[in-house]
Amino acid sequence: MKNLDYNIILIGFMGAGKTTVSTRLSKDMSLPEIDMDAYIVKSKNMKISEIFDKYGEEGFRTIETECLIEIMKNKGNIVSCGGGAVLKDENVEHMKKNGVIVLLTATPQTIYERVKNSNDRPILNGNMNVEFIEQLMNKRKSRYLEVADIIIETDNKSIADISKEIQSKLVEFAKK
Repeated sequence: MKNLDYNIILIGFMGAGKTTVSTRLSKDMSLPEIDMDAYIVKSKNMKISEIFDKYGEEGFRTIETECLIEIMKNKGNIVSCGGGAVLKDENVEHMKKNGVIVLLTATPQTIYERVKNSNDRPILNGNMNVEFIEQLMNKRKSRYLEVADIIIETDNKSIADISKEIQSKLVEFAKK
C-alpha cells in the first residue's frame, strides 16, 4: 500500500478509537500516521485544553482547520482527526478532496468506558456521563454519517480486527 495517492482519514466521536486504530493501521499498512490533536499541540506548543481555555472552542476550530489544510498537502498518510473536525464544511471539503473518510463508531456506553478516566477532553469536563455523551453524539451523528465514505463499528472488536476491516473496505471502496 506504499505510495498511496490519498490520505486515510479517521473521524468519529472522541473515544471511538481513532488514535489507537490509526497507530495500528499505520503499522499494518506501512504508512505514516498523523494524529491531528498531537499536530495541533506541537504546532501551537500548547495542550488542547490550554487552547480551549485561551481561545474557546471557536478559536480551537480555526486552528484545527489551519492544521488540517497543512496536513492535507501531503498524501499517503493515516490521519486521525479530532471528534469535531467534520463540523466545519471547509474541513470536510479538504478531507474529501484529499482522502477517504473512515468513520469509527461506538455506543455511548463504550465511549464513556474509554474516556471516563481522561482529563484531556475539554468538552466533557463537568459532563463525564453516558447521558451527556449520548446527547452530544446524537447532535453529531448525522454529520458523521453524511461525510463518511466508510463506516466501521468498533464495539467489542480488537484493534487488529478493526484494522483488517478498514483495509478490506478500502479495497472495496477503491473498486467503486
